[in-house]
Amino acid sequence: MEFFTISLLNGLSYGLLLFMLSSGLTLIFSMMGVLNFAHASFYMLGAYFAYAISNVIGFWPALIVAPLVVGLLGAAFERFSLRRVHKFGHVPELLVTFGLSYLILEIVQLIWGRAVVPYGLPPQLEGPLFSIFGTQFPKSRSFIMLVAVLMLLSVWLLLTRTRIGLVIQAALKHPDMVEALGHNVPRVFMLVFGGGAALAGLAGVVGGNTYVTEPSMAHAVGPIIFVVVVVGGMGSLAGAFLASILIGVIQTFAVAIDQSLGSLLEKVGVQITSETFGAPVLQLTLAQVAPILPYLFLVLILIFRPKGLLGTRED
Repeated sequence: MEFFTISLLNGLSYGLLLFMLSSGLTLIFSMMGVLNFAHASFYMLGAYFAYAISNVIGFWPALIVAPLVVGLLGAAFERFSLRRVHKFGHVPELLVTFGLSYLILEIVQLIWGRAVVPYGLPPQLEGPLFSIFGTQFPKSRSFIMLVAVLMLLSVWLLLTRTRIGLVIQAALKHPDMVEALGHNVPRVFMLVFGGGAALAGLAGVVGGNTYVTEPSMAHAVGPIIFVVVVVGGMGSLAGAFLASILIGVIQTFAVAIDQSLGSLLEKVGVQITSETFGAPVLQLTLAQVAPILPYLFLVLILIFRPKGLLGTRED
C-alpha cells in the first residue's frame, strides 16, 4: 500500500508537470498548426530566469516574473520571426523553431555555463508534506501538482468563460470571419504563442528546482512532450492532460519496480526460456526499459488510434 500510494503520487506530480509543458504546445498547435520544436527550450529558460531572478528578489516573485518574461520572448519570436515564414508552409516553421532551440541552448551555456546551477527550493517548499509508513512525499512535488491544477483551471476558464477565449476559439475555426468582425487575428496568434511559451516557462520555474536545472534539461523532456501531444490527440487539451497522467504514472511505476523482465513474465504465468529472447534481455529490469515505454505507447497509439486518445483534428 505504501509503495503504491507514493509511486502514484510521484507519477501524478510528474504527469502534471508534463501537462504544464504539453498544454502550451497543444494550444499553439490548435491555434496555428505549428509544432514548436523550441517549446522545451522555453521550459529551460523559465528555470534559468527563475534562478537568476530568485537570487535578486526571491522565489515567489520569480514564480510570476519569469513566466511573463518567457512569454514576452515567445510573443516577440512569433511577431518578428515565425510570422514571416508562416506563409511558406510547415517545413520552414519547423526549421526556424528547430534553429531557435539551438540558439537558446548556446545562449544559456554562454551565460550560465554547462554545469548544473544551484537553483534551490525556497524554505517553504523544503522537507516532506506527509509521511506514509516512513516514506516521505516532498512538498515540492505537491506544489507542482497544485500549480498544474490551478493552471488547468485558469486555462479552461479563459477559453470557455471569457471574451478573449471566445475570440481565440473562433479564430481557430473561422479566422477570416473573426478578422472581418474587426479582430486582429495575427495579434491573437502572437498572444497565444506567447501564452504557450509562458506556460512552458511556468513549468520550468516549478520543475527546475524540484528536479535539476542544466542545459540538457530541454533535451531530456522535449521528446516526451511531443509523445504526450500525439498520444493525447493533436490539438486536444483534454487529451494532453489524459496522456500526461498516463505516461507519468506508467513511467514512475516502471522505475520504482526493480524486477527483471523474466521474473515478471513468470509471475503472470508466461514461461520463456533464455534461448527465446536471450539471457541479457530477460535480465533487464523494468526500471532499465522505463525510458522507452512512452515511445512504445506512442507506437501503439499510432497503430490502433492514429488521431490519439481524444484527438479530433483532421489535419
